[in-house]
Amino acid sequence: MKKRALLLLSLALLNGCSREFIEKIYDVDYSTTNRFANNLAPLPGQFTKDLVALDKLINSFNGEVERYWGNEGMIASKHHYVKYTDGYQSRAHVDFDRGVVVIGTVAKTEPEKHLKAAIVTTLLTPDDPAGVDLYSDQKIQVGGKPFLFGQVLDQDKKPVEWSWRANRFADYLVKNKIKKRKVRFQQAYYVEIPMVADHVDKRGYKYASIVRDASKRYGINEDLIYAIIKTESSFNPYAVSHANAYGLMQVVPKTAGADVFKLVKKKSGVPSPEYLFDPVKNIDTGTAYFYILKNRYLRDVKHPTSLHYSMISAYNGGTGGVLNTFNRNDRKRAMNDLNNLKPNQVYWALTNKHPKAEARRYLQKVTTFQKEFNQGKI
Repeated sequence: MKKRALLLLSLALLNGCSREFIEKIYDVDYSTTNRFANNLAPLPGQFTKDLVALDKLINSFNGEVERYWGNEGMIASKHHYVKYTDGYQSRAHVDFDRGVVVIGTVAKTEPEKHLKAAIVTTLLTPDDPAGVDLYSDQKIQVGGKPFLFGQVLDQDKKPVEWSWRANRFADYLVKNKIKKRKVRFQQAYYVEIPMVADHVDKRGYKYASIVRDASKRYGINEDLIYAIIKTESSFNPYAVSHANAYGLMQVVPKTAGADVFKLVKKKSGVPSPEYLFDPVKNIDTGTAYFYILKNRYLRDVKHPTSLHYSMISAYNGGTGGVLNTFNRNDRKRAMNDLNNLKPNQVYWALTNKHPKAEARRYLQKVTTFQKEFNQGKI
């Protein structure tokens, strides 16, 4: 019954059911779950008859988090890994933007014991999103290279890979680094583990050969692929978003994913979340979509630099958004107007006049990260 409830919940989240409810409670970035890898989307009308039941399931799921964490509840997003364990009493939060890992528990009995278990689990969480359910308290099966290997160091400044080192570090943290605060009407015990200064680079290095292969396969520059990944997910393979985008390059199955399957892979259907959580397949799909933008949707853009800016903007806001920047009523005229501008003018237009503010900022971020990559900073 529990598995069925989680599956229905996941599918409901995929379709946006009770999104306002979730956002109202937690006031954080709304995200979907990765628990429906084999059930990408429901059939038309499949859930309408069970709407009331589904609302109850969703409320129950979020209620479990609220029950223990109140308004401090969190949900995983593009730059935040959040995982509940131990009956929702313990939580791991990796903030990739701030570079800190916060592990806490609100267990009322033997909190130090619960906290230590949560620390060990977090340090040994595998580098495989398919094996971790972000939207339940399901136990994580540890094994293989840890997700955070090299990104945090123990008290001896050593990376944590094995159980004995994780347990020893957890003992040290519980003994010396515990902090306390009130969460609702109970005491929360937690520790903060700073990530190494170059944690973004360490995650990025893991995908160097994959990026190189995709770059050669589709004729897309490596610096662009790296910049997109850093912008979209900060090299977080667990990344999920409110737009139902998955993985490192935040590919949306029903749009970019479907285009790649149809136009590049020459097969029907759309990629599943499980497919897109695989770093190799994710980077391949995201890069292939740039190939489509370059050689199909935006092939009439004449200047290579203007094309480059247009591709980046389109990856976030769609080809229509790019053309609407120049003319909202006539696409042919929009393309002519774009081609009559110098590249720096195209950049100015896309970062100042694009219909969507997010897309305006997006182009700025990606081009900045490209420069950092070429200066050896990524």
